[in-house]
Formats: sequence, structure tokens, C-alpha cells
Amino acid sequence: MSRSATGGMLLCRAEPRAVRPPAHLLRVRLLLAPAGEWTALVPEDKPWLKGEETVAETLSGWGSALAIGAHWPVLSLGWDGGRAGFALFSGFRRTASYAWDAAGRPSGEPDAMRALAARLGLDPVLDLEDLERLTRPGVEDGETRLLRLIALLTRAGLALPPGLSPGEPADRLRASARVAPGAEAVQWSGWRDAVRAELDAVEGGPLGPWVRGPKARLLGAAQVAAGAPLLAWAARRRSPGWAAAGALLMAQGGLSIAHDRVRARR
Repeated sequence: MSRSATGGMLLCRAEPRAVRPPAHLLRVRLLLAPAGEWTALVPEDKPWLKGEETVAETLSGWGSALAIGAHWPVLSLGWDGGRAGFALFSGFRRTASYAWDAAGRPSGEPDAMRALAARLGLDPVLDLEDLERLTRPGVEDGETRLLRLIALLTRAGLALPPGLSPGEPADRLRASARVAPGAEAVQWSGWRDAVRAELDAVEGGPLGPWVRGPKARLLGAAQVAAGAPLLAWAARRRSPGWAAAGALLMAQGGLSIAHDRVRARR
């Protein structure tokens, strides 16, 4: 482990078949690997080098986009030179985030660990007590605390493949993801596949009843209305993570409206 390493990944508490469709719609190159009862997503590129955002901010944008409309939570992990942190996304619920600097000084929302335990179904007493220990000042740096967090999440069914570990450089993380059992590449492959992926994601998720009729049109219009200004804001800030989130919202909204019209004609 290198204390000057930069990298990150997304952990989705769902099987690969549920994560694959919305991951396609992010329009970024990712490696998908099964991780026990979870799915890990590792960037193939380093988009944070092209914009003004950190690796944590970039991955947070992707995590937020993935969690919209999904019934499973998404945990983004990012580290850079000893500083590390996480952000938890769950539908439209408030994001829970926490971070530590290279000296181990914590910073984040007071209720972040409590939200993490509740949304991931951890023990509200024993597991929460272990999580709250991570918020206390100490000699451990951010990457070490993130490793301890991963160890705790094994109680929630997380089993990362060898080499997928916080603190590893992005190149080494990518190489490990490529050889992980069951790993596959996920990338944008055109609008036809995007439509198919969107329909699979919506019809297989909690929004299934919303794919046709007034509710579907209302939801689609709301997603387009939210995605357009977000995409414009991200373009001004040169933010690839939030640009992906805006594009995904607009794609989901537009495809939901189109799908409703097609089904209505049939």
C-alpha cells in the first residue's frame, strides 16, 4: 500500500445483473466484479485528472447517479495521499459521508456512521459501536480507517476480490479488477443498448409500476428537468462525475417517456 496513492471504487449492495444496466448508462468505462453479496465497480480511466474534481468528488457523482431509482445502496470510496473517505447513496435519501486526513483527523456528518449502519442493515449496537470508533481522533491515517471500515462491512456480506483494497494505486486496482473471478468490462455501447439497459433497470427495480401511465410520464419529466441544469452546471465546473449524473438523469427521463409512449401504442 502506498501512502501517496490515488484511487477509488464504487460498492453496490446488489448482484452484478442488477448493477450492470444502470452502470452502462453512466457512459464511462468501468470494470465490474462480484464481491460477495455486493458488486464492485472500478474505473478503467482516471477522469479526475482531466477536470477540477478530486477522485472522491468524481466517484460521488457516479454513486449518486447509480443510486437514483435503485432499491440498493451505493458506497463510493476514494483515497488520495493518505486522505480517504466514503459517501453512501440510497435513492433520494440524504447522502451520508465521512473522511479522514493523512494524520487521521476525522471530518464529516455526525450521523454518518449511524446512517451507514441503518441503511446497510448492520447491528445497531455492536457494529455501530465499532463504526463510531472510526470517528475518534487517533494515529491511523485515512486509508487505514477505510480498511477497517471494509473489514466491518464483511458482516454485511462484502467480500472484495484480492487486490481490491483501499489505498492501492488506481492502476493496480484496475489490474486486480480485470483478473477478479466473474469480472467484466462495462462501457457505453450506443443508444440501442442504452434503451435495453434502461428498461431492464426500471422494470427490474422498485419503479417497475412507474414504467407506464401518468406516473411514468411525471417521473420522466422530473428526471429530465433535474438532469438538464445539473449537466450544464457540471460542464461549467468541468466535473465528469456530476456530468455523468446529469446525463444519466436525462437519459432515464427521456427513455421512460419514450417507453411509456411505445407501450401505449401497443
